[in-house]
Amino acid sequence: MVDVCELTRFTPSEKTLRFVMDIAAALERYRIVMEGPSGVRLRKLNHIRTIRGTTAIEGNTLSEEKVTAIVSGKRVVGPKREIDEIKGAHAAYTAIGSFDPLKSSDLLKAHAMMTKDLVEHPGKWRKCNVGVFNARGEAMHHAPPWDHVPFLMKDLFAWLKSSKDVPLVKSCIFHFVFETIHPFPDGNGRMGRFWQTVILGRWNGLFHALPIENMVMCHQRKYYKTLNESQKKGDARAFVDFMLEMILRTLKAKGECEGGKKKVVRKGGKKTAERLLEMLRGNPKMTLAEMVEELGISRSAIQKHILRLKDEQLLRRIGPDKGGEWRVESGKLRVESGELKDGNNVDN
Repeated sequence: MVDVCELTRFTPSEKTLRFVMDIAAALERYRIVMEGPSGVRLRKLNHIRTIRGTTAIEGNTLSEEKVTAIVSGKRVVGPKREIDEIKGAHAAYTAIGSFDPLKSSDLLKAHAMMTKDLVEHPGKWRKCNVGVFNARGEAMHHAPPWDHVPFLMKDLFAWLKSSKDVPLVKSCIFHFVFETIHPFPDGNGRMGRFWQTVILGRWNGLFHALPIENMVMCHQRKYYKTLNESQKKGDARAFVDFMLEMILRTLKAKGECEGGKKKVVRKGGKKTAERLLEMLRGNPKMTLAEMVEELGISRSAIQKHILRLKDEQLLRRIGPDKGGEWRVESGKLRVESGELKDGNNVDN
């Protein structure tokens, strides 16, 4: 059973304290940059990076260029759900300064913005039991029963109001416990990252212009691995240190992912989609579990690839789920390649 008192009990290590001091120094340097001539441009760019980062973590395949276009009110070609994810994140992050981090009612309002047109009951605690699963379909975390959610979230916000921890540490602990409770049927990853920024932004407004989510996207595999291991131990320390490291790296890189030096093919990009088509040509009866094992990405990410390939009329399913087969059609793949995408998606 989840115990908020136990999960929020925290004694900072020397490593934690060192991160806190280094972040404080880096914030001052970041403030100077943001108050300089490039500050306005960086704020706009980092808003885009934040939106793209937090949605890409869960498998959104839209490029930074398309995210920019959507935010600018332009029409783009892409899966409707992914476009709606970008619009929802844009709405929430645009309004980020209006949310009181100590009010659960504001968190529900933010969820309603973030998941508009994406879930059946946006802005409502879940009324079902959920779990987090890895790419092989194995349970990584069983969230507490749905009827425990209201009082667990009440306890979490009570702790947030009374905690004497410094805001940097407090925001990381909240993020960790929030993901452990998993209060919504969908959008928990986005909301956990978002509310951490809400907490930090109330302490220092510079965090509203700091795309921590973009850096987490660059280290997505480690993010989920650390979260899962911390949940198993019931100890937030490793996750707190990981998130503090992500904050420090983002400050040092001024919003770039590792200074913009590291580029890899995004898992939603052309390379993965082409490989999936090649696999299905060679083995039309390939199961979803086999695709997960072969490609090393999540079940939900593969399902998004399949939907896109179907939309582009490059892939068809012949027959039932059991006993049927895949048929790869001729045509040119239009999926774009991107950057900075690594790891599995377990955002539910």
